[in-house]
Amino acid sequence: MILDTLLTGYPVIKTINAGGVFGKINFVIDSLSAFFILIILMMGFLALIYSKGYLKPYIQKGKSVVSHYIFFFMLILSMLGVVTCQNALFFLVIWEIMSLSSFFLVIFENEEKEVLKAGVKYLIFMHISVLFLIIPFAILSIKAGSYDFNAFAPILKENTGLANIIFMLFFTGFGIKAGFVPLHNWLPDAHPIAPSHISAIMSGVMIKTGIYGILRILSLIGTPSKFIAYFVLIISVISAIYGILYALIQSDIKKMLAYSSIENIGIIGIGIGVGMLGLMHGQPIVAFLGFIGAIFHILNHSIFKNLLFFGAGAVYLKNHTKNMELLGGLIKKMPATGALFLIGAAAICALPPFNGFIGEFLIYFGILKGLSISSFFNFLILIFAISGLAFVGTMALICFTKAFSITFLGHSRSEKAESIQNDVSKTMTIPMGILAVLALLIGLFPEVMFEILIMPVETLMDLSAITGVEEFIGILQIIALSAFMVFSIILLLEYLIKFSNKKVEKTSTWGCGYHKELKRAQYTASSYAGPFLSMLKPLFKKVYDVERPKKLFPKSAHFSLKIEDIEEAYVINPLLKFDEWFLSKFEKLQNGNLQDYLKYGLVFLIISIAGSFFFGGF
Repeated sequence: MILDTLLTGYPVIKTINAGGVFGKINFVIDSLSAFFILIILMMGFLALIYSKGYLKPYIQKGKSVVSHYIFFFMLILSMLGVVTCQNALFFLVIWEIMSLSSFFLVIFENEEKEVLKAGVKYLIFMHISVLFLIIPFAILSIKAGSYDFNAFAPILKENTGLANIIFMLFFTGFGIKAGFVPLHNWLPDAHPIAPSHISAIMSGVMIKTGIYGILRILSLIGTPSKFIAYFVLIISVISAIYGILYALIQSDIKKMLAYSSIENIGIIGIGIGVGMLGLMHGQPIVAFLGFIGAIFHILNHSIFKNLLFFGAGAVYLKNHTKNMELLGGLIKKMPATGALFLIGAAAICALPPFNGFIGEFLIYFGILKGLSISSFFNFLILIFAISGLAFVGTMALICFTKAFSITFLGHSRSEKAESIQNDVSKTMTIPMGILAVLALLIGLFPEVMFEILIMPVETLMDLSAITGVEEFIGILQIIALSAFMVFSIILLLEYLIKFSNKKVEKTSTWGCGYHKELKRAQYTASSYAGPFLSMLKPLFKKVYDVERPKKLFPKSAHFSLKIEDIEEAYVINPLLKFDEWFLSKFEKLQNGNLQDYLKYGLVFLIISIAGSFFFGGF
């Protein structure tokens, strides 16, 4: 049924008469919903298989996982509800269930203080998110006299000014969930501390519900205004650049992947922004390329980001650390995990013949087609977008070559990494293998997925005016075939060298005068990224922890550098400090004296009665 809807576009509608406050609740599976449903079910199933191996050590230590699985299934069901429910009030209820269930999944290791702190931060951001959703839904429901989404469309199409305000409110609410900058602050803290299969679901799937919300509201608006089209494009480019730069500086492998999710949400947003510009300027081919590139990248990101988080989880399970500086040499100990992580890294860097290339290529094509629009400001914005996308691609390549090489190549940097004997169980490697195969197949046969994903685009625009689609499919086929041939030649040469009769003599690299290889004389994650970050100093806040050597033979000395998120350092933390200072002024009121509390209640009651008499006269 779901696949049939995705391919044909014929919607499936189930109406439930809830009565009371909710009234009639329509659950609609159209092609856009069907696309998200398939991603949710596929990634949820693979995460479930992976969790069996990941949680085994916790179970052996006596930790109960019953509640964990209850909240896991709640999260999956609530995400399915979010992408199908078209009743505003019930949508908000499901949205809250999704946020609460994911909160309890995030704080799985709640005995650790940092986990609880990040979990509470996540919950606060999710409640801010739902507040920004309640306001526009309330306005639309009052004006339409209905909670049904279809009743909102005429109101939004008839009043551009109201549509702009409503869209901005929705974009803020959904953007917090998606992780657009500057609404992203919860994401780099919550994803690293969650179990890896939950990090994968949150990053690869759950944050996409925010993208779904933006697309659904856009489908109700129809043709967007110039203001919101340019806004989405600009904020998306900023998000992509911001995300990849902060991913590059991370030593925590899961935090790096979390910031990379912000980058990829930005890339998806660039595609949406290009699609909106195409609609606004009456250029259907530009709109089509932007939207299908964004939808393609939603699918691709779900695949390679789940693969990378699964790989990071395997590394953590064996090493009990997420710090890349303490890893190294794992390709010899964990060959399957290393090879699969490498495929995910190649895919996320948009290297053909893997799937990450396809969506970005279509977005690039959409931007290039958009340059023909006769508007100087539009030209400047699109040049900014294509330059930003190119910069992001370069930084992603540096980021993930760092992540793979520091984690898997070289020598072990700690005793724990040195002592690993074998790879993780098959229940963890099989889901990774399935995702790696999907990444390769989509990259090799992009025309198949291209034709499938045309129908979700139809919910956003009229496709009857689109011509020349065959041209893009042909280009994708040529690129995929060429990349596969190059990839095959490289593998063949590697095979011939490895299994040739000629014996290859291996020697150590030059060690700067040392006759023995030194583990400490290797690149670290920080030194690898250092030259690139030195050019971008204003974008980071550096916090140094230095103990200088004080004697000729010092007993101790150390140096560490921590990079803080500039938004957290200069916006979030000052606000928290002010809030703490402000609330401290009321500490005397909380003195534990019951008589004082009764006095407060009595004073409030008198003020309320007096106020009702005073305002009642007006």
